[in-house]
Amino acid sequence: MAKEWNVGSKKATGLLVEQEHCVLVGVVTKDQTEAQIQEYLDELEFLAMTAGASTVKRYIQKLPHPDTRTYIGKGKMEEIANYIEANENINMVIFDDDLTGKQTNILEESLKVKIVDRSSLILDIFASRAQTSQARTQVELAQLQYLLPRLRGLWSHLERQRGGIGMRGPGEQEIETDRRIVRDKISLLKEKLEKIAQQTETQRKNRGEMIRVSLVGYTNVGKSTLMNLISKSEVFAENKLFATLDTTVRKVVFGTMPFLLSDTVGFIRKLPHHLVESFKSTLDEVTESDVLLHVVDISHPQYEDQIRTVNNTLKDLKADQKPTLMVFNKIDAYKEKNFDEFLDNKTKQEILEELSENLKNTFEHDNVFISAHTKENLELFKDKLAELVTIEYQIRYPYKTKTW
Repeated sequence: MAKEWNVGSKKATGLLVEQEHCVLVGVVTKDQTEAQIQEYLDELEFLAMTAGASTVKRYIQKLPHPDTRTYIGKGKMEEIANYIEANENINMVIFDDDLTGKQTNILEESLKVKIVDRSSLILDIFASRAQTSQARTQVELAQLQYLLPRLRGLWSHLERQRGGIGMRGPGEQEIETDRRIVRDKISLLKEKLEKIAQQTETQRKNRGEMIRVSLVGYTNVGKSTLMNLISKSEVFAENKLFATLDTTVRKVVFGTMPFLLSDTVGFIRKLPHHLVESFKSTLDEVTESDVLLHVVDISHPQYEDQIRTVNNTLKDLKADQKPTLMVFNKIDAYKEKNFDEFLDNKTKQEILEELSENLKNTFEHDNVFISAHTKENLELFKDKLAELVTIEYQIRYPYKTKTW
């Protein structure tokens, strides 16, 4: 069978791409339902696909709480080990929650394959998507902050396994040396990010008097596609998680009214805290904005949970009180999935109007249903956005005469 190479049409050079195959593992605790875990694993599978791995099988176990040593029970671990042994193409197990260094070490010894948890998978995707110096620095900082508390578990092979003469090895000293190296590197990266943040702040000040609008939302809801549509720019967009890491800012003019539109990194459930901390300087674009466009994939079965995840993140950033328009994207996919073909247009419209009103009451923001793909309701969306931007200009410059 012919081998495929990752360099397009060039066949003579390049690295051979080996498809990784993985098993997903989740635990149902007393605070969660099996349906929720299935939804989390759906997202985990999408994350794995984004990182380049193919999911072969899922395992779910009900436990009062994850095992402190192995995350899952002994019987379930043996079941997974037997399955991996019978399927030699599996080279990775991905867990839906964060693992300690000790848990990772024990699981790797038992299962004989690479062990990855949710945070390290997200960090891997971020590392592959980072383009600018700022994004690469933020990802490296997050990776080191993730690694630091796990060093002891990962270095267990160098620790003293038992006491006695001749057994006082250099293990602890090695760990402390590594910790110091990691801490020093973290300090250097933080200093570098502070300098970048100062440069970014200067750039923001140089943007003048224009109102700033930020696109926010769960990852893969169509923010970059919408950005391209209304700003006529070419921001990278694809049907994968975290396609956009770097904040992109474009000047947009509706009629004679200009404003700045920015596209930001998408949010996700269980987003590692250290990742949020590392990306604070990028997310400053959100906190500095005057208007937020909260983009939602209304065709997603768990879109309300995604809205709450984004709202909680905005609350953490102290940006939850800003004027917000909720943009329910992919309405074409929603209709295709939920509307019977025999429904007449009037009934469809009444259902959508009722849904819009319910969402407005639930989330306390005005909303609009659009499709960035088919451009449905695009003019209505532009009118609502223009109204919000006009109000902000009037508040900021009440005594100035403007032409818009």
